[in-house]
Amino acid sequence: MGYWYFDWTMLLLIPAFILTLVAQSKVKSAYRRYLRVPVRNGMTGAQAARRILDLNGLTDVPVGQVGGELSDHYDPAKRSVSLSQDVYGGATVASVAIAAHECGHAIQHQTGYSLLVIRNAIAGPVSFVSMASWPLLIIGILLIQAGRLSTGNLIFDIGVIAFAAVVLFHLVTLPVELNASSRALKIIEEEGIVAAEERAGAKKVLSAAALTYVAALAMAVAQLLRLLLLRGRN
Repeated sequence: MGYWYFDWTMLLLIPAFILTLVAQSKVKSAYRRYLRVPVRNGMTGAQAARRILDLNGLTDVPVGQVGGELSDHYDPAKRSVSLSQDVYGGATVASVAIAAHECGHAIQHQTGYSLLVIRNAIAGPVSFVSMASWPLLIIGILLIQAGRLSTGNLIFDIGVIAFAAVVLFHLVTLPVELNASSRALKIIEEEGIVAAEERAGAKKVLSAAALTYVAALAMAVAQLLRLLLLRGRN
C-alpha cells in the first residue's frame, strides 16, 4: 500500500488547504485592520464584555486577560471569558467585536443552546480519539503492508471511525461559532457598543473568523473522504 504517501487522493486536500490559507489570511488582515480603528465611545474589549455579560445576568462570569494573539475564548468549565491583550485593553472595532463574540458563547451556555451543549459534551472524548486516530491508521497500514490484512483492516477501520468523530466535532462547532457571532453583532449594535457605521467593520472581523471554522470543517471532511477511499483499496 505504498500509494498511501503520495497518490491521487492527496489532491482532495488541496482545495481545503487553499481555503485554510485564505481563511487565515483574511482573519489576520481583518483583525489587524480593525484593531487600528477606534470605536467612537472609547469602550475597551474588557469593558464591552463586562457590559454584555452584566446585561444578560452573567455578573458572576469574570473577564480576564490571556497571553497570545487571537487567543480569546470562553471556558465553559470555569465559566469565564479570557481576552488577549490587544482585545482586553483595546478600544477598537476588532476588540469589541471579538469580546462580544466570546460573550456570545457565555450567553449560549447560560441559555442551554443545544449545539453548545453537544459540543461541550463531546469535546473531551473527541480530544482523546483525535490523538488516537492517526496512530491507529498508521498501525493499520503497517500491518496491511506486512500481510496481516484482517487485523490491519480492523485497526484501520477503528482509526477511520475515530477520525469521523473529529469531523462530527467540527460539524457541530461551525453553527455554534456562527450563532455566537450573530448574537455578538446584534448585542453590540443594540447596546450602542459600536456605532452604525462601525458595524460593517465588526461584521468583517467576525465573518473572517468564521471562515476559519469553515476551512477546518472542509479539511476534516476532505481527510475523511480520502481515508474512506484508501480503505476501499484494501
